[in-house]
Amino acid sequence: MASGIKKLAGQTVVYGLGTIVPRLINYLLTPIITRAFLPAEYGINSELFSYVSFLNVIFTYGMETTFFNFNVKLEDKKSVYETALISVLSSSVIFSLVLFIFSPTIADALTTPNAVYPVQFIIWSILIIASDAVMSIPFAKLRAENKALQFSVLKLSNVIINVILTVFFIVVCKSAYENHKDNFFSGLYDPQIGIGYCFLSMLIANIITLLLLSKKIVSINWSLNTVLLKEMLRYTWPLLILGLAGMINETLDRIILKKLMVDKSEAQVAQGIYGACYKIAILMTIFIQAFRFAAEPFFFGKSKEKDSQRTYAVIMKYFVIFCLFLFLGTLMNLDWIKYLVDKPFWSGLKVVPILLLANLCLGVVYNLSIWYKLSGQTKFGAMIAIAGAVITIVINVVFVPKYSFVACAWATLAAYGGMMILSYFLGQKYYPIKYNLRAMFVYTFLALGLYFLSFTYNELHNVVRVILNNLLVILFAGIVYKLEISSLKKLRSNAANTNS
Repeated sequence: MASGIKKLAGQTVVYGLGTIVPRLINYLLTPIITRAFLPAEYGINSELFSYVSFLNVIFTYGMETTFFNFNVKLEDKKSVYETALISVLSSSVIFSLVLFIFSPTIADALTTPNAVYPVQFIIWSILIIASDAVMSIPFAKLRAENKALQFSVLKLSNVIINVILTVFFIVVCKSAYENHKDNFFSGLYDPQIGIGYCFLSMLIANIITLLLLSKKIVSINWSLNTVLLKEMLRYTWPLLILGLAGMINETLDRIILKKLMVDKSEAQVAQGIYGACYKIAILMTIFIQAFRFAAEPFFFGKSKEKDSQRTYAVIMKYFVIFCLFLFLGTLMNLDWIKYLVDKPFWSGLKVVPILLLANLCLGVVYNLSIWYKLSGQTKFGAMIAIAGAVITIVINVVFVPKYSFVACAWATLAAYGGMMILSYFLGQKYYPIKYNLRAMFVYTFLALGLYFLSFTYNELHNVVRVILNNLLVILFAGIVYKLEISSLKKLRSNAANTNS
């Protein structure tokens, strides 16, 4: 068990190179973009990328997880890969053509008094979605083959290209244009595009990454295994519902915010503020994503081993501990982290603690999801996600008109918290795993207690407050280490015995 956990931790670190480092680099764009554009303009960025995330689920329809499942079960792995890739590629072309036809209508529907959505923004977004979908299967293949380094290098290069292009257009070219410099750079900037350069940069980066992956795409045998495809689609349709419901929980707030608020100009601004502050919870989100990339193939591969359930329980405990450390680390340093967004966005900082807790619950949901994926009962995953989506919709519809984006944050926490509780109790019935609930509750209340303790010296100078806050983070780490040292020694001892 210990060697397996060590392997998962190592894979999570390597996958972190492809998820944590790129997203941290990408996060550096947030202070640049929030200082270059007004909240209403940033709202365009926030809303369209929310639609991109939502439609990515439709374009891939759970085929990544389906690929992992069939790749483990079947000997003919080549056929599994080719069937998944041809299916996603074909459907992406069809979906894209339909959206292209309606792109002018979509642009008109999204436009508000203080923010225009040009048609080319919609077209670029569609192409980003389609390219993401096509790349998802080759990337899944790299994960299945444990080629974490290659996966990470490609992901990292994609983000670096995107960041370089975005900085080039928004900083270099925009600055030259606004300072009336008659040179090559000022000629490359079109004020009508403005925030749209974020979408254009990402599209160019995706095209380059597709070219780097092209060998894995064009070299396949283009004959479709229809029998296998039917089996894969039968397995994946609940995952599509699960994914859609999950995206409702994750992105609907930034989409529906503008529709539920009466004043559309104010709503456009609120959308930008909420979208910017949502990114402050980035470390928790990134870690969960890196863990998910590493854990999904690991859990499937570990399922046949004798001590698999005990391994899952230990992983859950240390996952929660690390997330709580990120929770405290972010909030205790919010006095300086807030400078990553411009001052007009600071009114949204109050949602950061709520969103961090929501993301922690989401990470636990990902851990718990192993029971219905391994048992093949993916319909329960869909039911859990639908329950979360219902909570999201109801809370947003009822409270957003009065409380704006603050209601969105609470809806996210309620949805993920509800999904976590429901998934746990269903899992204990159909695939019981003995999780150490006591330890996880103790550490959670400890972290929350230390966070609330920090309010008692809120009137102190910022520097003094940050120092005291970080002492509380160190205290949390010390208490956890003291309580866990015997368990950690036992894991190391087991790993040493296994290796010998």
